Amino acid sequence: MSSSATFDASAYSVRLFMPHGDPDGLRIIDQPNWSGVGVAFPRGAYKEVRKRQEFERTGIYILVGPGPDGSPMPALYIGQSDRVKTRLDEHHRERDFWEWAVFFVTKDNALNVAATPYIESRLIERAVSAKRCHLDNGNEPGGPNLGDSDAADAEGFLAHMLRVLPLLGVSAFEQKESKIVTKEQKFLTCTAKTKGITAKGYVQPGGFVVCQGSQAVVEEQAGIHDYMRAIRKDLLATGVLVAEGEHYRFTQDYDLSSPSTAAGVVLGRTANGRLEWKDASGKTLKAIQEAEAEQAL
Repeated sequence: MSSSATFDASAYSVRLFMPHGDPDGLRIIDQPNWSGVGVAFPRGAYKEVRKRQEFERTGIYILVGPGPDGSPMPALYIGQSDRVKTRLDEHHRERDFWEWAVFFVTKDNALNVAATPYIESRLIERAVSAKRCHLDNGNEPGGPNLGDSDAADAEGFLAHMLRVLPLLGVSAFEQKESKIVTKEQKFLTCTAKTKGITAKGYVQPGGFVVCQGSQAVVEEQAGIHDYMRAIRKDLLATGVLVAEGEHYRFTQDYDLSSPSTAAGVVLGRTANGRLEWKDASGKTLKAIQEAEAEQAL
């Protein structure tokens, strides 16, 4: 029997194993045809799970905790060690902020000890660029100079990590770039005519990207949600939003959790993004999506 199913060339599969049957507990993550393995666990289970053999290997780890002062952005610490358990023991005693952690090793402990500081440096570099977390690391480390072959291997290992991390809820390393307008993907705008601002963006699976150069109002309305106020505060603190004349400007493409969140950040108030974002003809996102749904029937 033939199948009509088609798959994107970038499709991939991930295996997630929960040894104790708890989706919030210890999780083992790997991918077919990859020598690496990820281990994620809550801090409360550390004394139990640290007995596993993976903790004895060379690897790269990420500590994750809540952002400071109610920030919706998580706090992260990125590190590496030739024996993961040694460093995590230290962090369990000395670092209070983290609530869970994930680390990556190889199944045969064959990860090059020069590759781990390289990957650590690349992760910190991406986190600084993406501006989606509060990084608890101090000075940004400069990774070692690897030969072409070793650097390619390290980049390959990193690519697998970056595929897995969003599935665990860590999106701090992703930075969106503006898409070229096509028939399938058109930019939308959000405006506040009385404030003289215009923002541009597009829908993506799971959220909405506001494009570099978009404007946002400075003054927030009294009824704005605390969550929205905290997001705007974070974007200003990280430099995603900067003051420019009588408005703010986005310094990079930035993806937010929904069209409404994106509109709220732009307008400084509670907003229905499906009504605020419109195409060049003035049609709202709501009308566009309803028309697309009708065509699909």
